Amino acid sequence: MKKFPVMRWIYVILFSLIFIRLALLPKTGGAMEEGIAERIAIEAHIPNSVSGILLRNRLYDTVFEVFVFTLAVLGVQYAFSLHRTEKHVQYMRDETMVILARIAAMVSGLVFLELAVRGHLAPGGGFAAGVAGGSAIGLVALTMNIHELYDVYQRKHIASVEKTIVLLIVCAAVAFMLFPGSSLAGQPTSSFAIPLLNVLIAAKVAIGSWTIVLLFIRHRGLL
Repeated sequence: MKKFPVMRWIYVILFSLIFIRLALLPKTGGAMEEGIAERIAIEAHIPNSVSGILLRNRLYDTVFEVFVFTLAVLGVQYAFSLHRTEKHVQYMRDETMVILARIAAMVSGLVFLELAVRGHLAPGGGFAAGVAGGSAIGLVALTMNIHELYDVYQRKHIASVEKTIVLLIVCAAVAFMLFPGSSLAGQPTSSFAIPLLNVLIAAKVAIGSWTIVLLFIRHRGLL
């Protein structure tokens, strides 16, 4: 019988706690509470209640983004584990195309950094940052030997970094949900929690995109 890794047990327990907490949330009445817009604006420390509502739901948005994207990466990994890798993968060698691709990768990388730092000011900022980072990695993968890029992936233990980021996000979600009023966890709408969650989801999506791009190119080539 195949052993179930310890990290997967940790993920199962933490995600179970999150879903149990969500199931136990009190049901709100049909009528909208008076003054709720003003209260949310005060809690979020921002000048408008619309952004406050978006930021108030950032924790749940982040948790389910991580959950869905992690399932996608695991699905791709499992699908390609059944196929052999390509021994000779062609990549772009034309100097002009390589320069243009590297410049586009640099621009995408800068967009990744910008959205990772400031993306929490708009909905979906962390995920958009991760997509920009994944696009930068994909453009680099088109211009170099994919086996060399995969060696870097393994040598830097990128897969372990991704698992650590997922664990941090889930632990933060559990702390915010189970202890919303504690000084240790703070509030999900605090000035510390929201940028932190945004950076973590950006890193998670970028690394997950890196994993997917590597698997597709190593097993299917560029065409």
